[in-house]
Amino acid sequence: MRVSEKLALIDKIGRELQSRFTFNEIDAFLAEFQIFPLENAERNSKWVYSKTALSGSDDELIIKIAGELDMPDITSTGQHVEPPRNWQNTQEFRLFISHVAAEKVKATRLKDCLAQYRISGFVAHEDIHPTLEWQTEIERALHTMDAFVSIHTAGFSKSFWTQQEIGFAVGKGIKVISLRMGEDPTGFISKQQALSRGRKTAEEIAEEIDKLLGEDPRTKDRLDEAKRATVSSLDEEIPF
Repeated sequence: MRVSEKLALIDKIGRELQSRFTFNEIDAFLAEFQIFPLENAERNSKWVYSKTALSGSDDELIIKIAGELDMPDITSTGQHVEPPRNWQNTQEFRLFISHVAAEKVKATRLKDCLAQYRISGFVAHEDIHPTLEWQTEIERALHTMDAFVSIHTAGFSKSFWTQQEIGFAVGKGIKVISLRMGEDPTGFISKQQALSRGRKTAEEIAEEIDKLLGEDPRTKDRLDEAKRATVSSLDEEIPF
C-alpha cells in the first residue's frame, strides 16, 4: 500500500471509530489488535486520538482493522474511495443532501446556509462538474459523507435515486436527518422524528441541523473537529 493510501485509510478508520465508540471503547477495540492506550495523550478528539494510536502499524494490521469495522468504502486491499470534487482538500463536515432534481434550488439554498457552521453540503445537481460522471461522483459522496439529510418534497418517495441514497445511508449506520417539506418520510426512516419546515427559513433549518449534529455522538466530535480546524486555518492567514 502506498504511503498516501495508508494515511488516508488510517484517517477513515479514525472517523469510523469516532462515530461508533467512546474513548474507553476505542482503547478496548484497539487492544484486541495489540495496540494499547496512549500514555499522556490528549482526549479532545476521538478521531485524532485514534489516528495517533494507529500510526506506525503495519499495512496488514491496518487493513485487518478496516475489515473488522466492515467499512463499506474500503476494499480488501485497503484502498479508499476518493471524495467527490467539492469535498477534496477540505476539513469541513461532509453532509450529503438528498433531494429530487426539481428541488435543487432548495437543496442549494440549504447548503449555502450550512456553510457558516463548517458543514460542506453535497448537492448532486450543483456540485458535479460537467466533465465528471455524475453517478460516480454521487457514489463517492455517499461513501465519504459524515452524515445525511433528506429533503422530503413532493415526489421524493417516488424517486428511485433518492430511495437508493437513503438505503445507502441507513446501511452505513450514519446520522440521518429527515426534513419534511410537503411529504412525510417513508420506509426505513419513517420511524424517526423528522424536522418540519413549517414557516422556518433556510437559515433556521440550518441552525437546527447544526444543533442535531452537535448533539449526536456519531457526529459531535467530527463536527467539533471541523470547526476547530477551520478556526485554526483562519488564524494562520491573519498577518501578525
